[in-house]
Amino acid sequence: MNMKDLVTRNRSYRRFQESEQISTERLKGLVELARLSASAANLQPLKFMLSNDDLRNGAIFSCLRWESFIKGFPAPAKGRRPAAYILVLGDTSITRDFSCNHGIAAQSILLGAVEMGFGGYILTDIDRPALAGFLRIPDRYEILLVIALGLPRERVVITEAVNEEITYWRDINKVHHVPKRTLKEIVLNL
Repeated sequence: MNMKDLVTRNRSYRRFQESEQISTERLKGLVELARLSASAANLQPLKFMLSNDDLRNGAIFSCLRWESFIKGFPAPAKGRRPAAYILVLGDTSITRDFSCNHGIAAQSILLGAVEMGFGGYILTDIDRPALAGFLRIPDRYEILLVIALGLPRERVVITEAVNEEITYWRDINKVHHVPKRTLKEIVLNL
């Protein structure tokens, strides 16, 4: 798969085949990609927590808010939830400014997941105090985001934005459409 294919297939999946497990070794391989990625001032302040067991996954799932942009679209039901999670934490003993580090790391993780045949979803709408309590995360670590991972159980397609309408939507077949602005629209000739 070339880079354009990886990026095109890297969509925000919200439904998974929960029974299709992701091994701890594969999760560590994804974190290795994040570890090797660029880091502002090379501070490397990110830490990662892995989860791929039902009990821990359930605790994490209960702290996440899944979809606010598509009205009437509930969180995934049992059986369609992620098989694994990677929590991205900022180590405040290194810095309190995590810059764009977690975005770079998350993209590396998701591209690696696509290459493995999985998909993911970055969540930032998190009940952080509850999640920190459930997982006993020490105060020095700030929960930056949670990456849900699994075998996608939905179809997501890119479409061209029409009349600057960029709101994503689902059709009657439950295909998730993601309108993208054209290249001509986003490249400025100033």
